[in-house]
Amino acid sequence: MYAVAGAAALVAAGLAVAVAPPASAAAACTVEWTANQWSNGFTAEVQVTNGGAAVTSWTLGWTFAGDQRVTNGWNATVTQTGNAVTAASVGWNGSLATGASARFGFQGTYSGTNAKPAEFSFNGVSCSGSPTTPTPAPTTPAPTTPVPTTPPPSTPPPTTPSPGCVPTAICDGFENQAGTVPAGNWTVATPDCSGAGAAVIDRTVARSGSVSLRIDGAAGYCNHVFAGNTQILGTAGPVWYVRYWVRHTTALPASHITTVAMRDAADGNKDLRFGGQNGALQFNRASDDATLPEQSPAGVAQSKPLPTGSWNCVEFKVDGSNGTMETWLNNTSVPGLLNDGVATHDIDGQWLNRTWRPALTDLRLGWESYGEGSDTLWYDDVAVGSQRNGC
Repeated sequence: MYAVAGAAALVAAGLAVAVAPPASAAAACTVEWTANQWSNGFTAEVQVTNGGAAVTSWTLGWTFAGDQRVTNGWNATVTQTGNAVTAASVGWNGSLATGASARFGFQGTYSGTNAKPAEFSFNGVSCSGSPTTPTPAPTTPAPTTPVPTTPPPSTPPPTTPSPGCVPTAICDGFENQAGTVPAGNWTVATPDCSGAGAAVIDRTVARSGSVSLRIDGAAGYCNHVFAGNTQILGTAGPVWYVRYWVRHTTALPASHITTVAMRDAADGNKDLRFGGQNGALQFNRASDDATLPEQSPAGVAQSKPLPTGSWNCVEFKVDGSNGTMETWLNNTSVPGLLNDGVATHDIDGQWLNRTWRPALTDLRLGWESYGEGSDTLWYDDVAVGSQRNGC
């Protein structure tokens, strides 16, 4: 009663009294978690926002309540021990100012339920925060005249990530590969006959992170080698957008080669093949050897060579509902690799000689030569989804 009366008297005298509310510690981080799941697998896209002081690297930890198991990740190094999971920043997204965010994702398996984790920690500190001792109210009355203050500095914008993974896509940058031979969801295959080719996990060349898939492709028909993945297509169909970065050593040869193969369950399990011929990129349908574009000089001129000695972003869309296709090289659509469903001489007239409605079941990255030509290729930052991911 006396404290209230005293405060009232000070107010009546024209003096303000500041009464401080109980304070609580700011959350170390906030987490946005977006999951896309199917019968026994899922992907999760995670955004973590730094609620504390600026950091130069970070880890986000959580514990699964069920039997979820991480199989691969992107834009972070994701490891799991028992039910405990830790995602650690990679070089380009480690620095986070106060209020800045980073995004990463991962793929996993589960049975039963797949609930979002209840608690997260950021650099070892619980993201929920904890109460602190209340700050006592000041005893000296504050003047009623506002005192000018220096405005706080604006929060720096979030660190711009390298091209990543849209929330609906399944992505793999090979960062979770532990050995020298592709494992986990990736399986090495040497179709037709085994020769000099090899598929290797490389830690000396990478577009992002520190790991890539290297394909040593030798000349000659028997030197076929691929690293295949039956999980990465997920539930994207009947429209698949495939994006990957590739770096290769030798210009595309005149003879036909394949660097990407996808089994088509609607075409007798024959492959839809992507590679090159006559020095330019092309698609080839294994069931009838149709090419996109047609291999006339005018058709080849509508495609593009694949630059050597640098990382290039290749994207293509395959629409199983109507059989159309589109391809982008470094974010630019390639006219000769566009099948719009209307026959165009020198481009897709041969391709549209019959009805084709693909049902893709796997993705294989590698090298298949049909004569001359050898090459060393590196693949990184693979993404497959039902919408375009971009470079």
